[in-house]
Amino acid sequence: MSKPQVLQIGPYPDWDQAPLDAAFTMHRYFEATDRAALLAQVGPQVRAIATRGELGADAAMIAACPALEIISVYGVGYDAVDLAACRARGIRVTNTPDVLTADVADLGVAMMLVQARGMIGAEAWVRDGSWAARGLYPLKTRVWGKRAGILGLGRIGFEVGKRLAGFDMDIAYCDVAARDDTPGWRFVADPVTLAHEVDFLFVTLAASPATRHIVSHEVIAALGPEGMIINISRASNIDEGALLDALESGTLGSAALDVFEGEPALNPRFLALPNVLVQPHHASGTVETRKAMGKLLRDNLSAHFAGHDLPSPVL
Repeated sequence: MSKPQVLQIGPYPDWDQAPLDAAFTMHRYFEATDRAALLAQVGPQVRAIATRGELGADAAMIAACPALEIISVYGVGYDAVDLAACRARGIRVTNTPDVLTADVADLGVAMMLVQARGMIGAEAWVRDGSWAARGLYPLKTRVWGKRAGILGLGRIGFEVGKRLAGFDMDIAYCDVAARDDTPGWRFVADPVTLAHEVDFLFVTLAASPATRHIVSHEVIAALGPEGMIINISRASNIDEGALLDALESGTLGSAALDVFEGEPALNPRFLALPNVLVQPHHASGTVETRKAMGKLLRDNLSAHFAGHDLPSPVL
C-alpha cells in the first residue's frame, strides 16, 4: 500500500523528520524554489498538510489540494490556518496543546523577571567593566507582591497564574467568563479595566479575528508608565504601532515580547528601544517540549489515516 502524501510547510527537527519520512511521502514545500509549481504538481495527490502554527495553511494552498483530508499543526496556535475553508470541505484540523503549556508559562514568567530586574543590562554592566569602573548597577523594580493581570485564562494563562502565585502577587484575569477554579484570583470583565488595575499584563489568549489588537491604545495607556506588557501569545493580539509609540514616549514602562508582526523581520523600532526585551518566538523551545509536539503532530496524522479518533482535534 502506498504511503499517504503529505505537504510539509516548514522544517522540523531531525527526530521528527525521520519518522515522518518513514510513515508518509513528504513533499517539502519550504525547500521548493518554485512553490507554485510544486503545488500544481503534487497538490492533487496530497491528503494531509503538516505545518507550524506561525506558517499555517491559507485558502489558496488548501484549494490547491483537492484530496486534502487533514491539516496537522505543530504548535498550539492555529490562527494561520483558514478554518472557514476547512469547514467548507470537512477537512480536519489538529494542533499540539498541553505538551507546550508549562514551558510557555515558564518563559513568560522568566521574561517578566529578566525585564523587571534589568538582568540583560546588568550582565553587560559586569562584562564591559562598568561594575568595576562605575560601581553598582542602577536600581530596578521588584516583582514579588506586585499586581499581575492575565489576559486570556486558558491553559497557558492558568499556568502563568500558578507561577505568579509563588511570588505572592495579586492576580487578576480577564476572559469571556469567570472561572470557579481560581481561588483568590479576581475576575475583571474588560481588558482596559484589567490593565488599569495591574503592574504586569500577561497576554496569553488565543488569537482570532475577534482578539486582533485587543491590547489596544486604550489598554496600553491604562497600564501606564510603570507598567509592563508580556506577550507569549500571538503578535496580532497587540496593536504594535500603539505599543511602539507608547514605549518610545514612555507612556508605557516596558515590554517583554516573544512574538512580533512579520517575524522574524520585526519592526526595527523595537531594536532601538532600551525598555523592551525581545525574544525569537521560542517559548516552547525546549528539547523535551519540541519532541512531544512532534510526536503529537505525527500521532494525529497516524490516527487519521488509521481511522481512529484524533488525539487533539480543532475541527
